Amino acid sequence: MSNNPFDEQQLSNDMFYKTLLESTLAIPWSIDWATKQFSYIGPQIEKLLGWEQSSWKSVQDWADRMHRDDRDHVLNYCVSQSIAGIDHEADYRALKASGGYCWIRDVVHVVRKENGEVERLVGFMFDISERKKKEEELKALHRKLEEFSYKDGLTEIANRRLFDDFYSREWDNAIREQKHLSVILIDIDFFKQYNDFNGHIIGDACIKQIAQMLESCCVRPRDLVARYGGEEFAIVLPETNLEGAIQIADNILRMMNQANLPHRASPISENVSLSLGVKCICPTEKDDKIHFLNMVDKNLFKAKQTGRKRFVADEAKITV
Repeated sequence: MSNNPFDEQQLSNDMFYKTLLESTLAIPWSIDWATKQFSYIGPQIEKLLGWEQSSWKSVQDWADRMHRDDRDHVLNYCVSQSIAGIDHEADYRALKASGGYCWIRDVVHVVRKENGEVERLVGFMFDISERKKKEEELKALHRKLEEFSYKDGLTEIANRRLFDDFYSREWDNAIREQKHLSVILIDIDFFKQYNDFNGHIIGDACIKQIAQMLESCCVRPRDLVARYGGEEFAIVLPETNLEGAIQIADNILRMMNQANLPHRASPISENVSLSLGVKCICPTEKDDKIHFLNMVDKNLFKAKQTGRKRFVADEAKITV
């Protein structure tokens, strides 16, 4: 008697075993290793994929009915594991006779001869389409939650958390590549008075409009504009020297002036104005990113001290 649990003759002689095997949702199969031919595949395959049971002749049929984006890595993985005699699992999209795809999980057991050579592969196919659908929904939800965790709720630009992560990463990149890194800190002048005079709803609208304006001044995808605090913003400009940072600061002041947002409570201007601190550095391992950020903040403070509605900019001295 054959020791293959899925041998057709053995199954026909054991109707109870055959009925049990073919009533399960899992699809049993067996492949002869030497010929790479199917010795058996359960009739459930017709209901799941639409291909007739008799059409599953060889491993090539299995491969041809697999999504092309999954085919190479699944085949390579299954062959290498089988040669090594390791039981394994593989997930892939199987082509339906109707033209669609179904997610399959193949659970494979490697049967060896007494001398250790591979004799056959036996296993079960499981329909995991619903599970994959739920996994994708969870991934999409996770991406959405992650997006929210890095986005400011009011302005929908980057929040302080994203700024901290991005700034740290670009600081390390600047050290490694010995490139310039510029940072601009921005404060809305006399915003408390603006809120007190106009109310928080109009105040929020003002912050949102300024956030959009700041983003429009930074056209490179790698630049980051973030809400740094209540009425404060920060801009990180990778691979940007002081001249480039000053150009952006100048554009911001010019666009802010053109916006003509009335600020009747401001003691320095009829319209909303901004103060900016600008600094550039080509950092080394001896420099400290928090100290540099404090230096940018000091330039912002100088801009406020010297009349606001302006920027103060300089280049940090490189530590030697």
